Amino acid sequence: MVKVNLGGCSSFVKDAEYREYLGKALAAFDTLERETGAGNDFLGWKHLPSGTPDSLISECEAIRDEWKGKGVDLVVVIGIGGSYLGAKCAIEALSHSFAKQLRDRKGMEVVFAGHTLSEEYISELTDLMQERNVAAVVISKSGTTTEPAVAFRLIKQYIEEKYGREEAASRIVAVTDARKGALRSLSTQEGYRTFVIEDNVGGRFSVLTPVGILPIVLAGFDMRAMLRGAAEMEKACAERSETNPAVEYAAMRNLLYDNGKAIEILVTYNPKLQYLGEWWKQLYGESEGKDGKGIFPASVSFTTDLHSMGQFIQDGKRILMETVVSVEKSNRSTVINNDPQNLDGLNFLTGKHVEECNAMAELGTRLAHIDGGVPQLQVSIEKIDEYNLGGLFYFFEKSCGISGYILGVNPFNQPGVEAYKKNMFALLGKPGYEEQAKALQERLK
Repeated sequence: MVKVNLGGCSSFVKDAEYREYLGKALAAFDTLERETGAGNDFLGWKHLPSGTPDSLISECEAIRDEWKGKGVDLVVVIGIGGSYLGAKCAIEALSHSFAKQLRDRKGMEVVFAGHTLSEEYISELTDLMQERNVAAVVISKSGTTTEPAVAFRLIKQYIEEKYGREEAASRIVAVTDARKGALRSLSTQEGYRTFVIEDNVGGRFSVLTPVGILPIVLAGFDMRAMLRGAAEMEKACAERSETNPAVEYAAMRNLLYDNGKAIEILVTYNPKLQYLGEWWKQLYGESEGKDGKGIFPASVSFTTDLHSMGQFIQDGKRILMETVVSVEKSNRSTVINNDPQNLDGLNFLTGKHVEECNAMAELGTRLAHIDGGVPQLQVSIEKIDEYNLGGLFYFFEKSCGISGYILGVNPFNQPGVEAYKKNMFALLGKPGYEEQAKALQERLK
């Protein structure tokens, strides 16, 4: 179960202020629960944990078993933004840090494409595919988003040339719209198996749909446990209560924002959670950054980044708050040994677990940053596993919806992401963009 501790904010806000923002958060909670706010046609994510049929997991497991039977050892997942970040986060968190070197994987190796237009990346991915037995999952509602569409065109061609068109159809699965779009049409034409992205679930809220479920299952992890954890948080976050963790978190971060803390840094102390920060940044940045408003989301991995970002966080411009994701228990055990020479002066740590040092570094850093003027919100999970990750995903999603409504924006649209695409299409010579291309070329002279 996810727990929230706001004690690290007590010296920065007055109790009366926090009570006021709890009231705002509960009003936003009501808007979200009654589905009367802006973007209320994109709330399908709210009941995914409790409403996902077990048959969906079984379908994904059947594909996993079929592909393993074919000897597939590399699955390329093609998508961008919410179509890959949740799965990437989960797989990175749950995998052995050196699984590739140890060749110790629970399932097939999952790699990602379509999240970049780097020619070197796609070329080097092709080098890898040439050495491996390959299948692919392509994720896109429309099938025309540039980055994944380019990657899929190239990967599809490679798979067809290597295995033949008929066999390729059994090695490609599409996660797409139920009825419309280029990818739906292609899937019907080629006979790809498909999973549906429902119209009422936006990409950044889709980790508990087939968008995340299929890659996580293919990587060998327990999706049922993840959904159980998410369902527990769904239940906890459905209570209209001042102690609802999603309400508490949304209330405090908006109070701090209105008090001048315009940047929120998500802090983790385990490198396995690096991509939690990447997923979280999209969730909050795309949901809140509009209408000239929004808390800017950033992320760091401590203690590593204390040696690069620590100085600014401690002593720089006082516009920061931190949300620290704490993990209470390590899944592994390593004890520091005694060294008779003690040249490094560390014998005082003899017999201590490495994770105890990590925990004291976390506590010491939180206290130092409070003293330096950085409020600390703490979000805790018991350990890194499927159950706790599921709870964490749902907690942040529910908090995000509440927080966006407190802020006064539509948390479920993203009108600003189209601007760069129009410029890119014009500069690449897409038909219909000729006038815009001329205007841009004039600006670039």
